Amino acid sequence: MSGPTLADVARAAEVSTATVSHALNGTGRLADATRRRVREVATALGYGARRPPRTPRTGGTLGVAVTTYAGSAWNFLEVPYFARLLTAATATAHAHGYALTILPATCGAETSWHTLTVDGMLLLDSPKDDPVLRALRARGIPLVFDGRPIARRPEDVWVDNDHTATTREVLRHLAASDARRIVLHAGHGDEHYTRAVTRAYEQWCHEHGRTPLVLTFDPYDTSGHGFDAVFAARACDAVYTVYDPGGRQVLAAAARHGLRIPDDLLLVCVSEDQAYAENDPPVSTVTLHPATIAETAVTALVSRLSPTTPPPPPGALTVPAVLHPRRSSLRRPRHSGHLDGR
Repeated sequence: MSGPTLADVARAAEVSTATVSHALNGTGRLADATRRRVREVATALGYGARRPPRTPRTGGTLGVAVTTYAGSAWNFLEVPYFARLLTAATATAHAHGYALTILPATCGAETSWHTLTVDGMLLLDSPKDDPVLRALRARGIPLVFDGRPIARRPEDVWVDNDHTATTREVLRHLAASDARRIVLHAGHGDEHYTRAVTRAYEQWCHEHGRTPLVLTFDPYDTSGHGFDAVFAARACDAVYTVYDPGGRQVLAAAARHGLRIPDDLLLVCVSEDQAYAENDPPVSTVTLHPATIAETAVTALVSRLSPTTPPPPPGALTVPAVLHPRRSSLRRPRHSGHLDGR
């Protein structure tokens, strides 16, 4: 059964077929409101969603998009996590005979999603009310997610770490080094990762009778001024930062406030950047194993497209994260002295 036609979209949007063509292809001189309305109508009708079934070993094209801040101009390839994941995703796609298209972060729901030609999509860190996800679902494009989708469906497949278990492991490790007031440096995005880590941290603090303190990560705060008030008051003695640049921000702020690591302040950072291991002192890191996540996710997506390979079961495919303790989070228990801001 065929899907809606260009004429169907034109009738529903009350415009000409030429206007529909211009709106969907990003051509012509159209008012932004008209172009947006036509694309919304096309998405609602599922225009372009129905495609002929694939035949064995024909290959094709897969797409990858980081949609946490879709439409924002940020270079996710500068982040070691995404750089390693996308390198592995490309290699895995090529091994299965597929090309891989990596969409820039500036591709929001109002740009190319209505006409994007791919056989399947890998979405990274899809947030709440993701407009890109809505557009892709409306077109019926097969999806696999890196990170649990917030607006998930029963048939969805995603690859992720166990962020609850990892967070609790890090907090136990810091507590074993006599950390008494641990700050969580997170809360920047609205994807499952941020939510899961924050929830696990707050639950651990509740269980251990500690007051939670969450500082919001700012990617542009290279000097770590977001820590100034807490460090000046000596209100914490450990930081768990869950974004790659956060460790450098902590180091910069600690140096500015005369805090020695690890004597005065313990630090663990989620990062794939080897430079942390070469720091003085070496910084403890958590690796989320992005290359393994990419291999698992792309293989699952290819299986969903193949007419001969059984599709992966819906739900989570879990890749274990690993804590690498280094000197920044190792300290002998203290039996005297305080760091409580009094």
